[in-house]
Amino acid sequence: MALPKAKEDALAARLAALTLPAGKGWLAALRSEALARLTAMGLPARRDEYWRYTDPTSLNVPEAPVAVRFEPGDEAEPFDGMDRLKIVFVDGVFDAAASDDLTLSGVTIERLSQTGGKDIHWAQGLYGQLETRGQTPVARPLAALNSAFATDGVLIHVTGRAAKPVSLIYVHQSDTSDAILHHCVKLEAGASLTLLENGPAAARFSNVLEVDIAEGAQFHHIRLQGRDHQRRAVTHLFARLGARSEMRSFTLTANGRLTRNEAVVELTGDEGRAHLAGATVGDGDFHHDDTVFVTHAAVACESRQVFKKVLMNGAVGVFQGKILVKPGAQKTDGYQISQSLLLDEDSQFLAKPELEIYADDVKCSHGSTSGAIDETALFYLQSRGIPRRRAQALLVLAFLAEAIQEIADEDIAEDIRGRLERWLARHGSNG
Repeated sequence: MALPKAKEDALAARLAALTLPAGKGWLAALRSEALARLTAMGLPARRDEYWRYTDPTSLNVPEAPVAVRFEPGDEAEPFDGMDRLKIVFVDGVFDAAASDDLTLSGVTIERLSQTGGKDIHWAQGLYGQLETRGQTPVARPLAALNSAFATDGVLIHVTGRAAKPVSLIYVHQSDTSDAILHHCVKLEAGASLTLLENGPAAARFSNVLEVDIAEGAQFHHIRLQGRDHQRRAVTHLFARLGARSEMRSFTLTANGRLTRNEAVVELTGDEGRAHLAGATVGDGDFHHDDTVFVTHAAVACESRQVFKKVLMNGAVGVFQGKILVKPGAQKTDGYQISQSLLLDEDSQFLAKPELEIYADDVKCSHGSTSGAIDETALFYLQSRGIPRRRAQALLVLAFLAEAIQEIADEDIAEDIRGRLERWLARHGSNG
């Protein structure tokens, strides 16, 4: 079916500004397939059901909108002092001098740009494959664009217990940078890995992470998005879980003109567990969208979606979350909660929670709420001598606590609490 004229024109303009990365081997064919998917779908538009709350124009236009870098001041970089293997990208370009040696016990790490020309590679069974599966029943054209045009990324093959976390650090330098990165992670049976991501990355950033988690493997993912307020980003996490495997993913977002984080998770093996959580704080010209789709396709699997947003001065938060329970996925335990705390009357929270269930022995629940600070609790704290702004900050942190509790590493969780408290102090909610 032909695309509407507006979509056709927008796609033509976007593609005219891009160059398909050169090369042969396994990656070239997969890029061509992704480009064909994108051409058939067109770019997203506000008339699309899952883009009705978020305007994709700045993600579609050929040139990245200007985003001025923000100097972080004296605050330590995320995960500073933690024993980790650092991989640094500056405006989407690998920085060898700032990165560690890519050797790690139990893990093989390679760069996409250096391995894509080979005839055979393990990643050819993963790159773009989970993204393709994630295009049904909801089209995700910006993920297909990423698979077609990503210039680099890391390919991580985990065969044992990783000796330390792998840390992807995204540095933003150019005010007009437009970065596209694509990462693949494959965990063999019984393996485990913690993956850390942080940094503003670019003026406009497209990032896809595809994760295949085999039987009994564990994958922990912690991502911090923030600092540069004018940046724009669209990210996609695609994950497939085998029997008795576990995935935990947590994202903290502070600042950013526009951020859309999509997560598409399939539980394909019995007794798998997938926990996804996010804590978001936004002030002013800020739009943040979490769009999550979890599919239960096996017996006795558990999923949790816990997303909390604190919004002020006209900030906008969006949550679109779905739990799909397929026929035969008995004894499913699915939980979804999305909540916002609006610190003024100008901010908005737009939510679309969904359950679609085709099995009868399940326990599924979802809820979505939006409200203001509890004045009774605020008065109680003030009556105990706590200044109003400090009392409000304590209540905000308590509101975000359920999402932060999804982080398994307590040291990281405590660091994130501290960062949130300092953000609230800078934005007038502390004293």
